[in-house]
Amino acid sequence: MLDSELLDILICPKCKGEIRLSKNQEYIICDNCHLAYKIDNNMPIMLIDSAVNSCDIEKE
Repeated sequence: MLDSELLDILICPKCKGEIRLSKNQEYIICDNCHLAYKIDNNMPIMLIDSAVNSCDIEKE
């Protein structure tokens, strides 16, 4: 699980907006951009090119 202190300081790399954890806690979600960034080994992969549509993630 991602450290809550890390989550508090992270922002979306695309819009610089606030982010949140997905329901399954496997992604970081930006509701403004509708992007989801995968969390791998407790480290978020905050690359815009690697992000997926957050609508697809929230359906899982």
